[in-house]
Amino acid sequence: MIEYGTAQPVGSAVAQLGECPLWSVAEQALYWVDISGRAIHRFNPGTRAASMWPMPSEPGCMALAESGGLIVALRHGFCRFDPVTGAVAKIADAPYDPAQYRFNDGRCDAAGRFFAGAMFEARTHERASMFVLENGCVREAWGPGQGWGVKVSNGLAFSADGKTLFQSDTPNHVIHQFDYDAARGAVSNRREFARRPANRSDPDYGGRPDGAAIDVEGCYWSAQFEGAQVLRYSRDGDVIGRVSVAARRTTMVAFGGKDLQTMFITTAREGATEDEVARFPNAGRLFAIRLPMAGRAEPLYRD
Repeated sequence: MIEYGTAQPVGSAVAQLGECPLWSVAEQALYWVDISGRAIHRFNPGTRAASMWPMPSEPGCMALAESGGLIVALRHGFCRFDPVTGAVAKIADAPYDPAQYRFNDGRCDAAGRFFAGAMFEARTHERASMFVLENGCVREAWGPGQGWGVKVSNGLAFSADGKTLFQSDTPNHVIHQFDYDAARGAVSNRREFARRPANRSDPDYGGRPDGAAIDVEGCYWSAQFEGAQVLRYSRDGDVIGRVSVAARRTTMVAFGGKDLQTMFITTAREGATEDEVARFPNAGRLFAIRLPMAGRAEPLYRD
């Protein structure tokens, strides 16, 4: 296994639950959310400038829109956000009971569909679905009805050829693969891609799979919540590389920078004990590290 080094904190913002780092090629800046803090952040690595906008409810994930601005999946529904004016405009209501669910991880496919996974906040059963926003309309892509529900939807990513979709279920310590029909935006044939140790007292426990991204070589990078690391998986599901992070609760990754060779990593402070914060004082910060391989630019939401 290749050790790629230790990511370093960047910027000064500290999130309760940092998530969904999203690189804007046009702005050469990184957007990311603080779910529990109900805010969207932006960080420009070149100028070190930082911005923050409060949201009316928890932002689970977001995508850059082809027509400008961001599409954001808030607890209570999808909205369009304009970072120039700060305006938030509703697109559609959430397709679930907001008292029990909220949106979590998500991203666009190559056709510009915005996939946003939900989480069942009780985390007791696999009741959460994956939803799609397409042409302003919301539909369920898959979920408990097909036997493919999850407790917490995470790790959504698409292979370079667009034929495979990845999804992790963090509380269940598993990453799944689907066959993906890009023409219809439909999945089939769910199977296990990788599984992490579930026993937290196990000496080999290194966290559980959270958010992810795929590099140009087709490898899957998975942030390990409670593991202080990001793991690189081969196409066959073997761990072949690792980035260390000085924050135990690593949540998601994104490739950015002019050459897309900088990995940005969000982390969380929420839920950490006093002892953990003492050991990891940068918990909740944004981290970054240069890598020898590049990622891929995120597709835009097609209006």
